[in-house]
Amino acid sequence: MLPPSLGALLALALLAGAAQAAEAPPIPRCAATPRIDVSADPTGQASEVCVSPDEPTAFVFDSRVASGGVEFQPEGRLADWAQGKEGLTLHVIPRGDYLPGERVRVTVRFADDAAPASATFWLVSHAARSARRVEVFRQPRPADVLKKEKDEAQAEARQCQEDKARLLAERKEPGGLMGAAWLEREKEVKSKDIWDGLKHHPANALKTEGARSYSQPKGETHPGSMAVRLRLAHPGAEPWTVAGAMLKDSTGTEVELSAWQEFAIVPGAFGFVVVGAEREPGQLACPCTLKLWEAQGPRTVTIGNVTFPPVKRGAALE
Repeated sequence: MLPPSLGALLALALLAGAAQAAEAPPIPRCAATPRIDVSADPTGQASEVCVSPDEPTAFVFDSRVASGGVEFQPEGRLADWAQGKEGLTLHVIPRGDYLPGERVRVTVRFADDAAPASATFWLVSHAARSARRVEVFRQPRPADVLKKEKDEAQAEARQCQEDKARLLAERKEPGGLMGAAWLEREKEVKSKDIWDGLKHHPANALKTEGARSYSQPKGETHPGSMAVRLRLAHPGAEPWTVAGAMLKDSTGTEVELSAWQEFAIVPGAFGFVVVGAEREPGQLACPCTLKLWEAQGPRTVTIGNVTFPPVKRGAALE
């Protein structure tokens, strides 16, 4: 077994070099907290909303929906759905075997004669990201609300550009153990064994046999970092490859993590998976829940009570 300090360095180095690894299978692209604007233009593109198997999503409309005015295509892919008594809400729960990337088209007809007469959107299955509440606007909204949404979109676009520039710069830095040593030039990497305290979901596709978390405070040229290294045993029948990961804290805040593994984990064997993000763990209210999923199929791994070692801001290491 690797010493904790060396393990921390290797885990963060692997995470830093994940951008150079082979690209993972595509993950469904959808919105987890959307606001849908219903357009009178019939050629407009329908919104895509993230949903997860067995998890409810509520749609709240600003106009009444006609009685019996909700249609799903294809039918039979929802475990349950219900229209509110006043026709202003719609609750949907996808079936437990709703596969990642699977799509169901929803068409809603409104009760009045105003235009547009209906709204259409897609329910897109995602293993971890799920919208809990979706507001559907059919009527014009105040200018200050529109301005706020525009400002938020512009801020998100700027952040994406900054992240892209940072990732391109990081590719010029050393990888492997040299990359780990480079990470510690500014701030020490902390780690701890968290396996004993983990809570394991009974439906997990793989068994967690070891877990270690890592923290590094913000440095002069790098943001703070957090990572988790998992040793996973595979009791199933088909190889398993991680496609994505999500960390959720006790307040419901979600952070999408980068995920890396060297090889697919084959049946009857074990393998390592490293996940992480450039974010200080102190910004989250942990203990947290970590969920990993594969690109195809419903096999996931969910573990609770994930914590990170505290980090202290100090002078750069010499």
